[in-house]
Amino acid sequence: MRLFSFLSLLASLICEPLAFADEGSVDKVYHPYVLPNEREVEWRFASRQNDDGNLLTQRLAFGKAVSEHVMLEFYLVGARDEYDDFDLASYEVEARWMLTEQGQYWADWGALFEIEKAHHRDLWEATSGILIEKEFGQTSLTTNFLLAYTWGNDRDSETESEIIPQFRLKYRYRWHPWLQPSVEIYTGEDFVGIGPAFMGIQRYQGQKQLKWELGFISGLNGDSKDHTLRFVLEYEF
Repeated sequence: MRLFSFLSLLASLICEPLAFADEGSVDKVYHPYVLPNEREVEWRFASRQNDDGNLLTQRLAFGKAVSEHVMLEFYLVGARDEYDDFDLASYEVEARWMLTEQGQYWADWGALFEIEKAHHRDLWEATSGILIEKEFGQTSLTTNFLLAYTWGNDRDSETESEIIPQFRLKYRYRWHPWLQPSVEIYTGEDFVGIGPAFMGIQRYQGQKQLKWELGFISGLNGDSKDHTLRFVLEYEF
């Protein structure tokens, strides 16, 4: 019951009016699953182009399952600044908690907790939320209901709210393991975006597998240009 109450609160926050994209809205739709003894190396790339220019970010991560239900992941985040220099921007620690066994209930549930610290700046962000996935035949629906809280002396004084609700959705057709088309939706503070995406999985011996994702998300804000290209490469072993 507590999970459903928390989900209702997040949904009510996320349904507020949205208009323009913030920098962290388009990232990744998380699945609620954790494999025992899982380890992974991950690289994420995102390039957002709008009327203000191009924002390029990359994430390099290493993760390890610390129990049958909890995965910890450590990130180095790089970004290109206004001078076109690419440098380390922040550090991040992420925990994924699988709350239910796959197929145990009508949907599979998980939780996400993140904390990020800006490099050489007193700026922090903590994110938490619920991850849900439900299969319908050969299709699956994955949703992330998240809340992000920012603080620190270097926080932008023009920011209206310290708490930012986010919603992410992926509706995926599991055509083949190596090619699964989907539609993704992202919302954040003053932002809503939608677009096509693809993912694939190449399995090897044991639980070794290589995953990739590619998506192109367009912001629905009426501007002449606002789109994000995202790519993820992940090796699990």
